[in-house]
Amino acid sequence: MRHLVPAISLLATISVAAACTSGPVGADARTTTSPAASVGASRDLATLRRVVAPLHDFSAAQSAGWSAKITACMADPTAGAMGFHYGNVGLIDGAVRVDEPELLLYEPEKNGQLRLVAVEYVLPYTFHPRDAAAPELFGQQFKQNDRFQLWGLHAWVGEENPSGMFASWNPRVTCANTTDLDVAPMAHD
Repeated sequence: MRHLVPAISLLATISVAAACTSGPVGADARTTTSPAASVGASRDLATLRRVVAPLHDFSAAQSAGWSAKITACMADPTAGAMGFHYGNVGLIDGAVRVDEPELLLYEPEKNGQLRLVAVEYVLPYTFHPRDAAAPELFGQQFKQNDRFQLWGLHAWVGEENPSGMFASWNPRVTCANTTDLDVAPMAHD
């Protein structure tokens, strides 16, 4: 139990972490990769989509372990939103696995339901030091965030993102249907 408290505390700050990363919006989406890496990333994204298919139902996601509400609906005045972050604290174990994202991101809908829009993989510096090479998944490097002492990577598998599959913010996602907001500073990928 004592290990869950730091994990939950860490998760409470994760989505703000994305707002503090450096580099232009969508830069990760334009990264050139070899054809073999592209095939592998496509295969891994297909696996991820298959894994999260039942988690589009929010109650199923909660039952499967993504029950810790980590943030209010995260929005950025110019870049879009991320939505609510729900975490599976048991998955914050120092391993990055395509089929086990640590966080699920949900957009609030007009009818009060939550719609799965993305996942986020996180790897705290305690497991993968800041001075080590960036971890990779889907042929993409995780973004370093010194403020929150972690590496993170989004994958927009529920809502297409014009800023890029692996961008932090999505201009097609909104927090307009909730008053439970966390408006981020105007910082981007």
